[in-house]
Amino acid sequence: MPQANALEKTLTGVVVAALKEAFDRDHQRLELERERLDAERQRAERALRAELRRQAADREIGRLRLLAGLAVGSWLGTLLFSTRLVGEGMAARVALGSGWLLLLAALAAAFVAQSQAVVALARADERHAGNDPIPSVWAGVLAPWLMVAGLTVIAFAVLFAQ
Repeated sequence: MPQANALEKTLTGVVVAALKEAFDRDHQRLELERERLDAERQRAERALRAELRRQAADREIGRLRLLAGLAVGSWLGTLLFSTRLVGEGMAARVALGSGWLLLLAALAAAFVAQSQAVVALARADERHAGNDPIPSVWAGVLAPWLMVAGLTVIAFAVLFAQ
């Protein structure tokens, strides 16, 4: 009997050691799986931020293209008034010319802002920056105001001519 007890104790120790080893392996496997899932989640979050940044840049570039198109359309539309205003006084011609300059400045500002947005997006992609938004540049903010100012000056030119 004493020998049977010793054998049982030995077998119990072996079983406990085997169970402990199996639990340790499972624990290590679970930790590796957890780390892999965490790395995968972080990669997915970075990809989502990059996609949101790209979409924001696409929207900004689209807005700037619309502004450029409106500036060109407005400038071409005011050509209709040019024949009527050329024969009028000097103030009307100066106002028309000033308005055209402001519209062309709005067009140039929209083009500059588009190129700066593209460069900022490319720079952000190179850095893999996480939370850097596409910055709103001064030219993109200035373009609509230049267009409004140009159209206002042209409207005054039409009023001066009458």
